[in-house]
Amino acid sequence: MKKILKKSFCIGLTLIISIGLISCNQGTSKEKLSSNGKIQVEYWYGFGGKLGNNMENIIKDFNNSQDKYEVKGVSKEDYDKTFRNLQAAIAAKKTPGLVILEPDKAAILNNKSVLENLSNYTSQDSEFNSENYIKSFLDSCKKDDKLYALPMFGTTKVLYYNKKAFEDEGVSIESLKTWGEIAKASKKIVKRDGDSIKFYGWEPMWGADNLIDASLSNGGNILSKDGSKVLINSPQWIEVWDNFRKWIHEDKIMKINSGGQGWEYWYSTIDDVMQDRAAGYTGSSGDQGDLDFNKLGAIEQPAFKQGEEAKPIAEARLLAIPSITNEEVKKGAYEFIKYFTSPEVNAKWSIESGYIPVNKESCNTKKFKEYVEKNPQALVPIKQSLHASNAFIDPTNGKIYDALKVAADKVEIENVSAKEALDEAQKIAQSKLDKVLNN
Repeated sequence: MKKILKKSFCIGLTLIISIGLISCNQGTSKEKLSSNGKIQVEYWYGFGGKLGNNMENIIKDFNNSQDKYEVKGVSKEDYDKTFRNLQAAIAAKKTPGLVILEPDKAAILNNKSVLENLSNYTSQDSEFNSENYIKSFLDSCKKDDKLYALPMFGTTKVLYYNKKAFEDEGVSIESLKTWGEIAKASKKIVKRDGDSIKFYGWEPMWGADNLIDASLSNGGNILSKDGSKVLINSPQWIEVWDNFRKWIHEDKIMKINSGGQGWEYWYSTIDDVMQDRAAGYTGSSGDQGDLDFNKLGAIEQPAFKQGEEAKPIAEARLLAIPSITNEEVKKGAYEFIKYFTSPEVNAKWSIESGYIPVNKESCNTKKFKEYVEKNPQALVPIKQSLHASNAFIDPTNGKIYDALKVAADKVEIENVSAKEALDEAQKIAQSKLDKVLNN
């Protein structure tokens, strides 16, 4: 990566730059020019592998589509690493021009007033139409009158299963309407060799997300309706978390892959299913680009038990522009956002990745229609998103979710009782919420 040009301080009234006249404002960095004279937009995203390759191809197509801007992609380990690096970059006043963020992380940064108000650009853009975006995804980018990001793609966690493993045991995948039924099927499917497990029935993905989804699908809520009470140790939550603890540690029909660098745990889970070490796993809609659907199938997440409605979270990944970025770089970043969320490009990304398109017109493109006709699994996350829960925007800037992550490790890895783990998490989370409400 080329070294970033040092910041030029405004001395006197004007400063003549060898390449034209460029204004220099306090708190913003001068735009960097690529070797071909284009304004360079550094763009951070938290994935690699096939997804990273697909992103690089779209970046290349954008760069070739116009002659003013050049986007330079920088892959980070994961979303958390991207967020931490961005916080450091903001403190150092040397930010990228564009970054992908999870909704809660974007909300944290917006509360610190470090993200650009994209309404400054959309209001001047005759081609922008908010009605083209899926409403729940666009709503996660707003606070009051500020549009601090735009949705890039949607994601939700669905179930991927080994078709033959279920067929061999005579288990109809259509019968799996609850997590209890998946556990029952897993007991039939699991293969043991003495005290060791050769083939697991199911592998939930490590972390709090799967447990949160199942809790919401058991009628649980994170906060009370008035937003004053943390409810994560309610009976609905404890029932879900303790059942998963039992299935993992006592019945040993399920397994958690944890730790490692970046997405290592995620790919280890996928490999277990692809290499016939497990019958299925709970993964992202974005896994579809890495899976063999001759071998695997996909279904929506179930309710936790009979009588409840499945309510897993469906949320968008957001594109945001740091507010201290140079104005010309901001314009280039906005142009890339427009390009990526256009119907054809958003459809292309969805086809190649499995993520949900945020532009409603993407599903009407010829290419997308032809694809889903041959690959019906692509519709599973889209259908699930229609009855899903919206992203939880943590009013404590992530402290509630942090408490849930600690509790999930205790339950999934340490075999701590769900009541003990969630009672402690609720106490910590409530104290953080009280501080926010009382300030």
